[in-house]
Amino acid sequence: MAWPQGPERPGALRGLKVLDLSRVLGGPYCTQILSDHGADVIKVEPPVGDETRTWGPPFVDRTASYFIGVNRNKRDIALDLSRAEGREIVLRLLSDADVLVENFKTGTMERWGLGYEDVLRGRFPRLIHCRVSGFGADGPLGGAPGYDAVAQAMSGLMSVNGDPASGPTRIGIPIVDMASGLNAVIGILLALNERQRSGAGQFIDISLFDTAVGLQHPHAANWFVNGQLPRLVGSGHPNVVPYDKFATRSGEIFLGIGNDGQFRKFCEFVGAPELATDPRYASNGERNRNRDRLRASIEALLADREAAALCQALLKAGVPAGPVHSLPEVLEHPHTRHRRMVVELGAGQRGLGVPVKLSRTPGQAHAPAPAIGQHTYEVLGALGYAKSEIDALVDAGVAVRTKPAPEAAAAAGSGPVGGAAETL
Repeated sequence: MAWPQGPERPGALRGLKVLDLSRVLGGPYCTQILSDHGADVIKVEPPVGDETRTWGPPFVDRTASYFIGVNRNKRDIALDLSRAEGREIVLRLLSDADVLVENFKTGTMERWGLGYEDVLRGRFPRLIHCRVSGFGADGPLGGAPGYDAVAQAMSGLMSVNGDPASGPTRIGIPIVDMASGLNAVIGILLALNERQRSGAGQFIDISLFDTAVGLQHPHAANWFVNGQLPRLVGSGHPNVVPYDKFATRSGEIFLGIGNDGQFRKFCEFVGAPELATDPRYASNGERNRNRDRLRASIEALLADREAAALCQALLKAGVPAGPVHSLPEVLEHPHTRHRRMVVELGAGQRGLGVPVKLSRTPGQAHAPAPAIGQHTYEVLGALGYAKSEIDALVDAGVAVRTKPAPEAAAAAGSGPVGGAAETL
């Protein structure tokens, strides 16, 4: 399969070239979003590969599902950037690149002679350089390494998640890494828009710490006003009641009642209109002050109901409600399929669909996650390297290419999912 790129690549970002030096999650998630929407993303891995290739099981042809989930649609080369020859290839790749994304420990790019202020800004004035780091480069924690769970803990996110029995609890997805990736996308798009006016690129500083602190809504807003520590309310909401999960005969549901009108509709639907006129529950403020008593009343009203039918009927009545699904239930749900939120990528890979849906230039997941160095010869050849020169770089360990696994190559049409890295 010919790799679609440049003006032939569909999507709102077609013609955009992105050099992705990042690994693990925040940076790769950012660049996958860009690639879903048409950018030509060249992922540069170290010779041993992105460490998330080993974060399994499960694996597909020796590549972990964790890596597969955030690296589709990308071309892949493998370079040893501790070698001058590897860094020279990066500089040649940047000659026509629009965006550079990296998440090395702060100071690494500068030590390699690839710092934005010292080198890249002057040499590539239109380049947008986005760095995702743990804490940024300066300040009391500047330069310290960061991981999602550490950022959740230090930012207070854990302190507002959980219930009195569990205590502070890590959020069950790597929310800080993924939100940092989203912030990186936002920053890149802002810088691209500004470049249309100024003609100049700029440096984008995204830190996990800043992202995590920025997610503290409404808890920070509440504290700024009342100075009170948030309570651990489990699945409930600190400000809105009833906004929580409740048990039914056949499973748990979540009620997301956000205003008095919805509360009245709910009370009428469950046959307890008197709750809506009770002074203790007539407004959200009163419901919040009397949340425990109201919860007991709602639990009694829902105990003999059937979850799926109840939620469907409540939605039709204008009351936000939904069953608490397991992962298989949501991935196999007819609406998930209708919204194309599960995609088949080939080579034994499936993935989540594209959530941002544009009417004229929709994004798409068109290629599975690549093998280590799968496109090394293709990318370096386009830079003007002769095959003999690439062979020499591979023989010297500066570059790596993965030998295709025939069955994976046949399934994908354009190369393997995994395989053993070798010098050819």
